[in-house]
Amino acid sequence: MTVKVPLKETALNADRIARIGREVQAVCPEFDADGFTQSVTADLPRLELGARIGRTSEGLRTYLPVTGPDALDVLLRSLPPTPEAAGVTNDFGLHTYSPHSDFVTRYLRAGEHLDQALTALARLTRYFSAEVAVRDFLNDFPDETMKAVDTWARDEDHRTRRLASEATRPLLPCAPRISLPADVALPVLEQLYGDSSTYVRTSVANHLHDLSVTQPDLVLTTLQRWKDSGLTADKHFTFIARQALRTRLKQGWPAAYTFLGYAHDAPVELTPLTLQRTELADGDTLSFSAALTTTAAVPVHAMFVISSTTPTGKPREKVYFLLRGTAEPDRKLLLAKDHVLRSTATVKLTPGAYSIALQVNGRRFPSVAFTVLSP
Repeated sequence: MTVKVPLKETALNADRIARIGREVQAVCPEFDADGFTQSVTADLPRLELGARIGRTSEGLRTYLPVTGPDALDVLLRSLPPTPEAAGVTNDFGLHTYSPHSDFVTRYLRAGEHLDQALTALARLTRYFSAEVAVRDFLNDFPDETMKAVDTWARDEDHRTRRLASEATRPLLPCAPRISLPADVALPVLEQLYGDSSTYVRTSVANHLHDLSVTQPDLVLTTLQRWKDSGLTADKHFTFIARQALRTRLKQGWPAAYTFLGYAHDAPVELTPLTLQRTELADGDTLSFSAALTTTAAVPVHAMFVISSTTPTGKPREKVYFLLRGTAEPDRKLLLAKDHVLRSTATVKLTPGAYSIALQVNGRRFPSVAFTVLSP
């Protein structure tokens, strides 16, 4: 059996912290790399990833013989010449360098250091994505930081361009909220939606998805404008639109389906949904099927919805994608799935009454009950 290693143990462990010490000492001989490493790793096993990042940047502050811009200069000079030389193998970067941007926001977030700090974050994001650190600057220096963001959107490096979109997302996960209007970065997205990089376009899509939570009509208007512009390939635009509208699709919002070409009132019918089993346990497979018929050729977008009640009595729904396709008249389209019911790290599958329903082009069809048994 494979044992899953926690992210914190691979992202920022004792070996990587020692590596930071060696890289800094190589450009600043006065830096006590051994003392730094021993101090930071003294009780490393008990620390979660965020605490490890903070502890490392604090250790850099303690052991660097200089402060302010001089300390930042040492950190920047300690970086390998390119991300590739550092061992970075993906766009997001190497967690080894996450404390560096944390250092910038902790110790250089001041008016007199602002230009150097923001310039440093644009460079550091190529080694490890710096969007979380940027958000502190957006809160404390919104106008100046947004000017930098606008510049980043035109940078030659796609990782810096992506930073312009990602750092300004209204609902960026695991990050502080920013005290700016939710649509403040829309002009930035206008620069980026046709970007040549999938990494950048994915961030644009996720940014719009955040915005769709509070301003769905604005998102649709924006998507329509981009579609009309013809500045991005159809497949790239379709990806952005689907990702941006994914939660609204799950909620059955007719306007989202219509925009993507799925008529909410399409002439489709379903046979009754059938389950192979109606009593299951955690880890069992829920197998279901139904047949879709139509009187005209229509694009269809199908999902399935599992409903239950939380231990506190609140209703809970989980919506899953099933298929996209075209239904033809006089030909049944099978809607079927073998779905494993399994507890996750965030949601425990609790025993009790459940139901499953199919949703086609946003229309919810009658549900069927099943039971999750106690262990």
